[in-house]
Amino acid sequence: MIQVIMGLKGSGKTKRLIDSINEAVANAQGDVVCVEYGKQLTYDVNYRVRLVNAKEYGIDNLDKLKGLISGLHAGNFDITNVYIDNLYKTIGADRALGEEFILWCAAFAEANNMNFTVTVSDDPAGASDAVKAYLV
Repeated sequence: MIQVIMGLKGSGKTKRLIDSINEAVANAQGDVVCVEYGKQLTYDVNYRVRLVNAKEYGIDNLDKLKGLISGLHAGNFDITNVYIDNLYKTIGADRALGEEFILWCAAFAEANNMNFTVTVSDDPAGASDAVKAYLV
């Protein structure tokens, strides 16, 4: 399953993400991973969440982010929830590549019995119909 939290800057996406992460840690039967751009969430999420700073690992495009997620899963089949904060900053891309990544996540989540939540700083009205199906 994948959920996309989309909104313009200042719309409360990060607060919703933090609440969702902390709820997942309390209820998940497996491990929770959060890929963030920088170290903004360190003090806001439960200490049991594996925070991955995309900058530290040189994640700056779509293929690298896909590789990171695939590698995390290959190394730990117990990951049930993956959170990605600020997608466009992380991959340095725009709406078209962001939508491609969201659709990739949907397929990856279904194939591997995982849950993804992605925050995107963009106007939800401009999202494609395929992505709108995942908006929360």
